[in-house]
Amino acid sequence: MKKKSRPIATFNSPFELGVRMVYLLNSLQPAGADLQKLVLLDYAVVYSDDLGGPPSLHTPVPFRGSEYLSRRDLIAQGLYLMSTRGLVDAAMDETGITYFAGEAARAMVGALTSPYLRELEGRCRWAAAAFAELNSRQMTERFAQQGYLWGAEFEGVSSRGH
Repeated sequence: MKKKSRPIATFNSPFELGVRMVYLLNSLQPAGADLQKLVLLDYAVVYSDDLGGPPSLHTPVPFRGSEYLSRRDLIAQGLYLMSTRGLVDAAMDETGITYFAGEAARAMVGALTSPYLRELEGRCRWAAAAFAELNSRQMTERFAQQGYLWGAEFEGVSSRGH
């Protein structure tokens, strides 16, 4: 009897988030980032318009802030997946784990040319320029001060003048 294979999830999967992490870490070079900062940067990349950047990479959806919470594990899985292919490196010290673009990251980013991936690369460069110097706590504070913690939750309220 033939076993049915499960379809591999593409959207919101460790693979998709891992690819985004490769592009993001490539933009941060030579610096790296810890998992928490990568989660925050991923939000900035995907919903850049929320933070005064270029148009958002994905369509803004209501309550998108909850994605922030659910993506942490997927990003960690994606980082592991990409590390098995030399696209992400990790270094551990007394402060924790810092992720860096792997040896093959630049080649991958340069070789893939779909319109979506070119847009992703641009958003990653923007996020790196805007937030690379901040740590996770500073990023969270800035997002909160700007009223973007997290995006659409308050759009209805502010559009009604409250």
